[in-house]
Amino acid sequence: MQTIATANQLEQLKAGPALLVIFGGAHCGVCQVIKPKIESLMAQHFPEIALAHVDCEQMPGICAQHGVFTLPVVKLFVEGQVCLEMARSFSIQELTSQVDRIYRLWQDSTH
Repeated sequence: MQTIATANQLEQLKAGPALLVIFGGAHCGVCQVIKPKIESLMAQHFPEIALAHVDCEQMPGICAQHGVFTLPVVKLFVEGQVCLEMARSFSIQELTSQVDRIYRLWQDSTH
């Protein structure tokens, strides 16, 4: 997982084929619990999707630019476009299901 330090860095990653971004914070208990679970999920099931983390306490400008005003938020970008956004309360199972659906559609369209 790549930690985002600049807006430019995030834009470069979004320009890639697929990127899942976790917007969280050090003082967000839920963020601290789900971050390693999402990291494990992505490594096991979706290794072709890049993974990044934005600490909204350190990078509030990036979060504001992406409409993130509550934590946690997970956004999936495919070919630069937001294809999935989940905020505040969601389960890992729900996230897995949604990412899997989008991942399959994306893979079908590229082959």
